Amino acid sequence: MKNSVIEIVADPAKEARRYVENAKDLLRDKGMLDKETRLYQDRKYVRMAGNTLWNGVLVIIEALFHLKTKKRPHPDVMDYKNAISNRDKKLLSLFVSGYEIMHIYMGYDGGQSKEACDGGINIANEIIDRCAAMQ
Repeated sequence: MKNSVIEIVADPAKEARRYVENAKDLLRDKGMLDKETRLYQDRKYVRMAGNTLWNGVLVIIEALFHLKTKKRPHPDVMDYKNAISNRDKKLLSLFVSGYEIMHIYMGYDGGQSKEACDGGINIANEIIDRCAAMQ
């Protein structure tokens, strides 16, 4: 077990992109897409993919905004929103949309729509690209 929940990532953008690739692999390999309805049949893997995407976004946001501290190792979503809103309103809009799609629709609800899941992947990539440009 690690002594601290604060983890320093050498290249947060690369690590975040790795999470995105893992989420895409989960959906492709285990999501059981019905090609006719364009709906994933296994919600378990949609949830896993959504949570993986969301965690990838948090990796780069935490690295950029230094939200985790020894006093507050588990920031809540409002901490993220407040930090982002002080610096980049467009990133905030992406973050809020990403929260709704990746964390809520996919991660909690296991939403089956391929288009919505693809949207989550696209937003994750946009957030990562925007944050990488700010580093």
